[in-house]
Amino acid sequence: MLVKALRNGIGGILVVGDRLTRPAKMRRPLDAQQQIDEACRQLTLYQLPRCPFCIKVRRAMHKLNLPIELRNVNPGSPHREALQAGGGRIKSPCLRIEENGESRWMYESNDIIAYLQQRFGQQA
Repeated sequence: MLVKALRNGIGGILVVGDRLTRPAKMRRPLDAQQQIDEACRQLTLYQLPRCPFCIKVRRAMHKLNLPIELRNVNPGSPHREALQAGGGRIKSPCLRIEENGESRWMYESNDIIAYLQQRFGQQA
């Protein structure tokens, strides 16, 4: 119980720090941003609001100006059950990628950020 309270307290501090120090969004021409917005409709980030690794991924998404849907996987959430059923385990962050009618589940914050940078970073 003490560990959970400590983790939530530190997580809250990290959330505030993230909001205060968030980098500027990448700017793109309107038509390029519309294409990015469309591509992002095939992505969903399963995350916890106070998780440091999730915050790291959300910062990268913000910097790259990616409107990816966020799904909270707190205990009791239906999204948590979807993560377990689709990805095979409950671990966040997890990026669900829909391609050609199939879902791919990517865990690990560094892998997710590298994927997003490779796919969307050069399109500035």
